[in-house]
Amino acid sequence: MRIHAFHRLYQQRLALSTKPFNARGCKVIRCQYCQVAEAFCLCPHQPDISSDIAVMLLVSDNEVFKPSNTGRLIVDTIKESYVYQWSRTEPDAEMLALLANPTYQPIIVFPDEYVDDEKRLVGEDVGNILQGKTPLIILLDGSWREARRIFRKSPYLDHLPVLSVNPESISQYMMRQSDKEQHLSTAEVATLVLEQLGEDLAAKTLKQWFEVFRESYMLSKTRMKTDKSRPVLQQYLMMHESENLDI
Repeated sequence: MRIHAFHRLYQQRLALSTKPFNARGCKVIRCQYCQVAEAFCLCPHQPDISSDIAVMLLVSDNEVFKPSNTGRLIVDTIKESYVYQWSRTEPDAEMLALLANPTYQPIIVFPDEYVDDEKRLVGEDVGNILQGKTPLIILLDGSWREARRIFRKSPYLDHLPVLSVNPESISQYMMRQSDKEQHLSTAEVATLVLEQLGEDLAAKTLKQWFEVFRESYMLSKTRMKTDKSRPVLQQYLMMHESENLDI
């Protein structure tokens, strides 16, 4: 299992906490890395693929502590990932340096209806703005209300191009309620972005990993009728074993 930036941020925040964060399902004994019940730990099955893309997560205040968070699934899948605690007034210096690094082309993902300057919008021709640079996809990880606040109150993001995702299907995210059905989880948004950038293997893997996580996460909910044989996980393992044999 690969320890990554989301895990490190979780440990940093945990060390600074003065009281426990009691999310729903707080009585479940969870793996500190994958956040599903220890009996169903997914860590041994973490994806191990390569991609030509980098991802940055800006995480709202307590999002890192929420077991239902799906941002960590993106970092499980994309090896070059960066995770920072969002701050309006004290942005992380390392994050700012990364945004200014000429090796990367930062692109923030957000609905176009919230973008005042239409010149910032990137269409299907996203490849035209890369000019040989590595795309650095910035995802705002939090509730919809928190994500809007991050987008509106982060002046260091105001100059960046914006990629808007328009989903054709209703979200499959069941772990947490959203105000609107069409609001996707962070992992679902990332899957659509990866598809648009031609990262087909990464998109397929993240989609499968999200489904595996959702299945295992729901096993800890006593009111849910779930199949403890974990057919989604078994299918995921069979598919990736087959792909490894082909290689």
